[in-house]
Amino acid sequence: QVQLAESGGGLVQAGASLRLACAVSGRALSTVDMGWFRQAPGKEREGVSCINRSDGSTVYAESVKGRFSISRDNAKNTVYLQMNSLKAEDTAVYYCAGDPDLYCADDGPLVASDFGSWGQGTQVTVSS
Repeated sequence: QVQLAESGGGLVQAGASLRLACAVSGRALSTVDMGWFRQAPGKEREGVSCINRSDGSTVYAESVKGRFSISRDNAKNTVYLQMNSLKAEDTAVYYCAGDPDLYCADDGPLVASDFGSWGQGTQVTVSS
């Protein structure tokens, strides 16, 4: 069983940057494809990005392309989401997710039900 714990959320102004971290335990990060999702009030959970365990290839939602960057540090068992040029519409609870049976590929939107392990979420609020 993979345990995930997010950190790094907060309140920032539009245009600022934040870096979220997701600490992974219970399994080596190198054996798990990982993703980030977000959920704004009254909206469905939205896939933001994922990163492949094999070659580190990444996938991004159109809404964050060019602004967000996902990375992984297998030595630290931690996944990061660097968020730049934040907008008010990025306000949401951000969740990291992982699954050893998932293959992160650019073949359509990320599907939350494909991920078996989830963190508790971290709030990101962007003021305009």
